[in-house]
Amino acid sequence: GCVCVRVCVCALSLSIFVVLMGGVEKQRLKTDQLLMSCTLVKLCIGMIDAGKAYNAANKQFVNGIRELAQQSTKDEVIEVIRKHSGLISNGHSCDCILWQRSIKTQLQTFVKDDLRKFKEAKKQFDKVSEEKEAALIKNAQAPRNKQHEVEEATNILTATRKCFRHIVLDYVLQMLSFMYAHLTFFHQGYDLFSELQPLMKQLGGQLDQLVVDAAKEKRDMEQKHSTIQQKDFSNDDTKLEYNVDADNGIAMEGYLFKRASNAFKTWNRRWFSIQNNQLVYQKKFKDNPTVVVEDLRLCTVKHCEDIERRFCFEVVSPTKSCMMQADSEKLRQAWIKAVQNSIATAFRDKGDDGEKLDRKSSTSTGSLDSGGEPKERPLKGESALQKVLAIPGNACCCDCGQPDPRWASINLGITLCIQCSGIHRSLGVHFSKVRSLTLDTWEPELLKLMCELGNRVINQIYEARREELGARKPQPGDPRHEVEAYIKAKYVDRRFVRRPSDEELRNKPAPMPATLPPPSPCKEMVFYEPKEYSSGLQLYWASFARSLPDMAEALAHGAEVNWVNTEDDKRTPLIMAVQGGSLVTCEFLLQNAANVNQQDAQGRGSLHHATMLGHTGQVCLFLKRGANQNAADIDEKTPLTIAVEAANADIVTLLRLAKMNEEMREAEGPYSQSGDETYQDIFQDFTLMASNDPDKLNRYQHYDPQRP
Repeated sequence: GCVCVRVCVCALSLSIFVVLMGGVEKQRLKTDQLLMSCTLVKLCIGMIDAGKAYNAANKQFVNGIRELAQQSTKDEVIEVIRKHSGLISNGHSCDCILWQRSIKTQLQTFVKDDLRKFKEAKKQFDKVSEEKEAALIKNAQAPRNKQHEVEEATNILTATRKCFRHIVLDYVLQMLSFMYAHLTFFHQGYDLFSELQPLMKQLGGQLDQLVVDAAKEKRDMEQKHSTIQQKDFSNDDTKLEYNVDADNGIAMEGYLFKRASNAFKTWNRRWFSIQNNQLVYQKKFKDNPTVVVEDLRLCTVKHCEDIERRFCFEVVSPTKSCMMQADSEKLRQAWIKAVQNSIATAFRDKGDDGEKLDRKSSTSTGSLDSGGEPKERPLKGESALQKVLAIPGNACCCDCGQPDPRWASINLGITLCIQCSGIHRSLGVHFSKVRSLTLDTWEPELLKLMCELGNRVINQIYEARREELGARKPQPGDPRHEVEAYIKAKYVDRRFVRRPSDEELRNKPAPMPATLPPPSPCKEMVFYEPKEYSSGLQLYWASFARSLPDMAEALAHGAEVNWVNTEDDKRTPLIMAVQGGSLVTCEFLLQNAANVNQQDAQGRGSLHHATMLGHTGQVCLFLKRGANQNAADIDEKTPLTIAVEAANADIVTLLRLAKMNEEMREAEGPYSQSGDETYQDIFQDFTLMASNDPDKLNRYQHYDPQRP
C-alpha cells in the first residue's frame, strides 16, 4: 500500500510537470490549464486526507491485534502478526509524515504564493493586450483628412506598444519565477523518490539544464527591457511574406479589419489567412474558418481610396465583394500582393481544372442592374452555351483567344475565358458585366442580344487600330498582368478604337435611319439635317434603326448612353429604341446603364412611349428594370391611364400586377425580395412571348390622345 501511494504521488507530480512545461514552451499558460493545476492540488490534498483516514483505521486494526496478542501470549501465529503490525504502523506513520512535509506543504505554498503571483502577472498582461487592441482600433478609425486625430492615435498606439512589450517581458520573467518554484518543489521531493533513481537522475539532469536555460533567458529578457526604451514602435508592422509552399498550407495570415455587409457597415478585427486557394477568416483561434472567397481564380483585388478609413482594399468575387483594412500601408501592399500572387499561382497550377472550375464555382449574380427581378425560364446551361458559341468568333475568348470560353460580358456581347472574365470584373460594371454561360439563367432578350453582337463584331470596333499601333494581342497562358494591361487599354482607354478624323467627320453623312419611323403618338416626327456629326446622334438614330453594331460603335466612340436630342423634343436613345420597336435594342441600352425613367420634353419616359405604341414586350422589360409607373407627363397622365384609354388589356394587366406586387412587397417589409408568385409567372410568360412570338402582343393600335 505504501509503494502504490508513493507511485501515485510520483505520477501526479510528473503530470503537473508536463502541463506546466508545455506552458513554458508556449510562453503563456491558458486559463483552463491554471484551473486544472488548482484542481490537481485539491485532489492531491484529498488523497493525503484519505491516506490519513486509512492510516487511522489501520492503527485501530493493529491495536486490536495487540489486544488479542496480550490474551494469547503463547500463540506463535498471533505473535508474528503482532510484530508485523508494529512495522506496518510505524511505516505508515513515517510515510504520512513524508507526504505531509514533501507534498501537501509544498503544493499549498505553490497555490497560495507562486500561482497567485503568476495569475496576477497574467491579468496585467491581458489588460495591456486589450489596451493595445483598443489603440489599434482607434488608430485604424482615424480619418485621413484629420491630421491631428491621426497623430494622436499614432502616439497612443506607440506608447501602448512600448508598455505592452514591458509587460510581456515581466510576464515571461514571472514565468521564469514560476519555473523556479517548480524546481524547488522537485528538489525537496527528491528524497521521497529515492526508489526511482534512474528516472530521478534523468529528471535531475533536465532540471539542471532548465536552470541554465532559465538564467540565460532571464539575462536576455533584462537586456531587451533596455532595448525597448531605444526602439521606435511607431510603425510596428509584422513582416508578412507570401509563401505558397508553406508546410501548413497557409500562404499568408494576419489580422485585418473587415467591414460587415449589414446595414450599419461595422468594422471588426478578424484573423485572415490565404490557404488552399481560398481567403478565409476566424473570429477566434478555435472557431471554424469562414470562407470569404471560394476560389481566388474568380476574384480580383484593388485599392480603395474613396472611403474615409485608411489602408483599405477590396477583394471582389462573382457573388460579392469584401472590404478590408490593414494596420498600415506596408501591410496593405503585402496583402494585395499576396492575393495577386495566389491568383497567379492558381492559374499556373490549374492544369485541366479550368473546365471543372466553371462548373463548380458559385453562381454569379447575373445581370447586375436587374435588382430583385424574377429569374426567367430555362435558357440555362448547355442551351445558352450552344446558342452563344454558335455565333462566328465566339468559340474562342474575345481577348486572349482561349478556346471554349464559359463566361460572357452581357453589355459588350462577347464571350470570355475564366481569366479574362476575372479581369473584366475588376474593371467595374460600368465597363463590363460578367455572367456564366453554364451556371446562370439567361433571359430570352439577353440571349438575343448576345447573338446579334459577338466577338467578331466587337473586335472590329475595339481592335480596329491594334495592328496599326503594333500592339500584341494576348495569347492563352500569358501572364495575368500582361492580359490585364491589354484589356484595360482596349475597353477602358479605348486605345485601339478608330476615331473619325476631322475631315471624315465633315464629309460623314448624317446618321439617318434606313426607314422612316412610325408616326409619333404625340406629334409628327420631324427629320432634319444635323449641323454636325456626333457619337451621341449616331447612337440616337442607330437605336431607332435597330442596329446593335452601330450602337456599340457609337458607345466605343464615347457616346453618352443618355444623350438628349434637344432638337427633337429632348428624346433619348432609349426612347428612340422604343420608337423602333426592338426589344433587344432596349435591352442593350439598359445593360449599358441607360436611365429607364429619363423623360422627354413632354414629361414622358420610355414606359410612357412603350404604352402609347402598344409595345407590350417593352412595357414588361421596363417594369422589370425598375421603371416608375406612377410618373405623370405634362398632361398628368400615367402609363396606366394611357393604357386604359387605349383599351390595351395586356398592358393594363401588367401595370396593375406590377403595382399590386410593389404594394405587397412594401407590406412585407423593406428587405423583402420575393413578391407575388403569380406576378412572376405572368411576367415570365410575357417575356417569352415578346421574344419568341412578338406579333401576338402587338395587336393593339397606337394610342391616340384625341380618341374619345
